[in-house]
Amino acid sequence: MPDPRVILHVDMDAFFAAVEQLDNPDLQGKPVLVGSHRARGVVAAASYESRTFGCRSAMPMAVAKRLCPQAIVVPVRGSRYREVSDHLFRIFDDFSPLVEPLSIDEAFLDVTGTERVFGHPHTLAVQLKQRIRDELHLAASIGLAPNKFLAKLASDAEKPDGLTVVHAADARAWLAPLPIERMWGIGPKTAERLARAGLRTIGDLARMSVDFLTSHVGRDGARYHRLAQGLDDRPVTPDGAAKSIGHEQTFEQDVADVEAVRTVLLDQSEQVARRLRKHHLRARTISLKIRFGEFQTISRSATLEAASCTTATLWHTARQLFDRWAAEAFVPVRLIGMHASQLTAETTEQMGLFTDAATQRQSRLDQAADRIVDRFGKTAIRRGLRPST
Repeated sequence: MPDPRVILHVDMDAFFAAVEQLDNPDLQGKPVLVGSHRARGVVAAASYESRTFGCRSAMPMAVAKRLCPQAIVVPVRGSRYREVSDHLFRIFDDFSPLVEPLSIDEAFLDVTGTERVFGHPHTLAVQLKQRIRDELHLAASIGLAPNKFLAKLASDAEKPDGLTVVHAADARAWLAPLPIERMWGIGPKTAERLARAGLRTIGDLARMSVDFLTSHVGRDGARYHRLAQGLDDRPVTPDGAAKSIGHEQTFEQDVADVEAVRTVLLDQSEQVARRLRKHHLRARTISLKIRFGEFQTISRSATLEAASCTTATLWHTARQLFDRWAAEAFVPVRLIGMHASQLTAETTEQMGLFTDAATQRQSRLDQAADRIVDRFGKTAIRRGLRPST
C-alpha cells in the first residue's frame, strides 16, 4: 500500500504589498494599498495593517480609501512581483520535483517520501518557511495535510506567517466547525440555501447523505460530501506532466473595471507562456475561464492554427476571447483564468520548417526576453498593455 500523501500548500502573505514594504522601508508597519488611483481603480493587494480597517483586494480603491484615509497607495509593479515569484519557485524546486503553481505567489508541493532528505514533514515545512524568509525576506503561510483540499484550507488558518498541520485522522474533526462558505464552490446564495436546510458548518455537510445534498445543490452534492469528510484524491500535477498549464486569480470582491481584469489577464498570459517555454512545450488551445455572480462560470476557447509558446500569440488570443465576451455581456468578475492545453513538445525542427517569419521573430524576441529576465530579473524588461480600441 503506498504511503499517505504529504501535501503542502504555500501561500505568500499579502504578497504584492509585502514586496512594496520590503523595497521601501518607509512603508513598513504602515497601511499600504497596491493599485490604481483611477476613478474606477481597484485594490490589487492590501497590507495586513490596512486590513484591520476592512480593506481587502479587489475592493474599489475609493471604498478602501474611505475605510482607511491614511493608507498609502502605490502602483502595481507586475514585473517586480514576477521577479520575486521566480525566486520563490526556484526555492520550491529545491524541496520537491512535484510543484503545481496556482498563481504568482502560491503553489502545492507533494513532498511524500522526502523524510530521508529533510526529516519529518513538519521539519521540512519549517525549513521551507525559513528559506523564504532568509532569501526573500518575506513571510509565507503553509498548510501541511494529506491532500490538496485540506492543505489549502490549513494554509489560511493561521495567517500571516502561519504553519498549520492537519493529520488524516483529525481531518473531519478539524473541518467540522468551519463555516460552510469555506467549502470550494459554495457561495453566498448556495450557503443561504443550505442554511435554510439547517446546514451552516462543514460538519453539518459531513453528516448528510449524498442524496440529501444532491437534492439541495444538484450534482455538486457528491463532491461536497467527499470534501466534508476530508477526502480529496487529486494529485499535485507539475507543469511537465500537466495536460494544461494555466493561471487563475480569484478576487475577494467582484471587479467592475474591465481594464483591471484585462491587466490581470495579460500577466497570466505572460506567466503561462514562460512556463510553456521553460518546459519546452507548446499549446494548441487557449481557454479563458470567467466567474461572476453566484459562482456562475463560463469558458471560452480558441484553437490556434499552429501550436505556440510565444507570449504575443497567447496574449492576443486570450485578449480576443476576453474582449469579445466583455463587449457582449460584461459583468463584474470574481475570477479570471487563462489556460493553455493540447500541449506538444517543442522542437527546433518544427520551428524552422512550419512557422512564418513573424512567428519566428516573436519566438526570438521571447528567447531574448527570457535571457534578459534570467540574468537581470523581470524588472529589466516588461510588456505594456495597449489601450482598448
